[in-house]
Amino acid sequence: MLEVNRVRAGYGAINVLWDLSLTIREGEVTAIIGPNGAGKTTLLRAIMGLIPLSQGDIALHGDSLAGRQTWSIARHGISLIPEGRLVFRDMTVEDNLTMGAFPNSRRAGVAHNLARVYELFPRLAERRRQLAGALSGGEAQMVAIGRGLMAEPSVLLVDEPSLGLAPVMVQEIFGILERLKAEGRTIVLVEQNTHLALSLADHVHLMQAGRLLLSEPAPRVDLQRLHDLYFAR
Repeated sequence: MLEVNRVRAGYGAINVLWDLSLTIREGEVTAIIGPNGAGKTTLLRAIMGLIPLSQGDIALHGDSLAGRQTWSIARHGISLIPEGRLVFRDMTVEDNLTMGAFPNSRRAGVAHNLARVYELFPRLAERRRQLAGALSGGEAQMVAIGRGLMAEPSVLLVDEPSLGLAPVMVQEIFGILERLKAEGRTIVLVEQNTHLALSLADHVHLMQAGRLLLSEPAPRVDLQRLHDLYFAR
């Protein structure tokens, strides 16, 4: 469905991804794990067109995304839930969610999709008129996920959803991701918590220094070996 083929990308003269290739299969959760600085977030930004490719290609259903603007990629059905939430703090919860329906083809379905998000996140329905800057970290993460869902994406890129959250809120967020998986959503999950990632994923890729060190179906992953590679032991 989503093919990353021999991609190199980075920031100016600093290259981060080195000849990276992987396949995201439709209807599966693909976990991208690895230590800080491995290139996980850079990979998501490259898929989303936020940084240019210096080599290789990224294709969705065989249609190349290389060189496309981010808003064009969003129209093609890819949504990014960014690390750190990045909600619009001075806008209400509902206005934040509505911003997710940017593609013209999704604007007619705003009311329906808002109802769907509020069904997934009843807490957001209670806070729909509240400014997003007044939310807790977990609630802001819910807004970020809901905003991404408003575009009815075919691929959902989720970057570090557990970062900075209390354990009880992490479990709630991952419960929502499990529900989205049960609906058949295609999810690319970047996550440092290996246990959580493995519990949700169908396929696991381990990154280290911009390269893949391991790529296996989740049920076949040896956790001890994974951790040895993760910590470069």
